[in-house]
Amino acid sequence: MTRLATLDRSVRLFRAFLVEQTEPDRFYSELAADSVRLLKAYTPLDGKSMLDVGGGPGYFADAFRAAGAGYIGVDPDAGELSARGGPAAGMVRASGMALPFADGWFDVCYSSNVLEHVPDPHKMLDEMVRVTRPGGTVFVSFTPWWSPWGGHETAPWHYLGGGYAARRYLRRTGHEPKNRFGHSLYPISINAALKWARRTGQADLVHFLPRYHPWWARWVVRVPVVREVVSWNLAMVLRRR
Repeated sequence: MTRLATLDRSVRLFRAFLVEQTEPDRFYSELAADSVRLLKAYTPLDGKSMLDVGGGPGYFADAFRAAGAGYIGVDPDAGELSARGGPAAGMVRASGMALPFADGWFDVCYSSNVLEHVPDPHKMLDEMVRVTRPGGTVFVSFTPWWSPWGGHETAPWHYLGGGYAARRYLRRTGHEPKNRFGHSLYPISINAALKWARRTGQADLVHFLPRYHPWWARWVVRVPVVREVVSWNLAMVLRRR
């Protein structure tokens, strides 16, 4: 994993984030390719059944299928599913908080930058663990509320409150932000996520890291309070019991 977490990678990903809404093909393709590389450091993908919670319009489907995974994605938003002209094959419209699959159905359950968009993140985490087979891998990453990008396109004004940041965005641009505080964007902390991971009786926490940082900056995720501001994105890897 260390050999993947270079400074060049971090710079490339942060630059991609700047064009998330103006150049979505570039952003999501870059993130999907990085997701494959990152997940393969923890589990093989070739021949594995995989669920992607929040799969969107198909960028992740393309990348994970190219790596040999038997990919299924879920997303509750019809607009997201059709953002590239129509839902990709294997995509299901469903909520991450109520996954329409049996217990232990998948070898791998994955989610990238979705947890902060659901009103009950612990319920979504419970569901991801539930549908993963014993011994399987659960990988989830999200943007902590107090990180520089916690307010998404309304950042950094979310530090003065999510409602204020949303209203300021509306005044400045003339339209609502895509990620609306209290509707499609909710505050979640690293501390809360790690507490859930350590208390769940259904999975073991294997690793947690600031996803986009180079290897030599990984220590920040070990420092309470500081990690909430400087981690940018937390990734957790769990093994289903």
